[in-house]
Amino acid sequence: MNERESYEGNRPPMSYYDGLYRDYATQMLRMCLYYLGNREQAEDCVQDVFVRLITSGVFITPGNEQKYLLKSSVNRCRDMWRNSWLKRTVLGSPALELIPAPNEIDDAEKKLDLMRSIGHLRVEYREVLLLFYYQNCTIEQIAEILSIPCGTVSSRLTRGREKLRQMLERK
Repeated sequence: MNERESYEGNRPPMSYYDGLYRDYATQMLRMCLYYLGNREQAEDCVQDVFVRLITSGVFITPGNEQKYLLKSSVNRCRDMWRNSWLKRTVLGSPALELIPAPNEIDDAEKKLDLMRSIGHLRVEYREVLLLFYYQNCTIEQIAEILSIPCGTVSSRLTRGREKLRQMLERK
């Protein structure tokens, strides 16, 4: 059984998609919000992923829902990010109330600095850091979501942490 299959030869019922939306839309929105830095665009991205999923009639193998939906979200964000007008969006803006920061960061100013710093990292570092720390994905899950080897994920995590540390020390 592969990751995407038709639902016993037919389309899954809408209750199937309602359940996926209920269970994963918030995670997807957070990921898109970090990636794009704009709530409206993040909402559009999540909506687009679900519209495409529903219109395709895909059934996601149980246990692979999170991986499949986050991968679809990241890919859709990449498509949106490629638009030149989007690159001018200021990352790390009023999204603070939607996104839980790591427990050790209590000060709102530190949260904002962290978000802005993450937003200024190269995309490959930003992706793995967000998936690892904010979506609680394992290295193996991130590798599957991004379609890259586990070793690459580990090295991007290490380099991303180092670059983030350097950015935060300069402030």
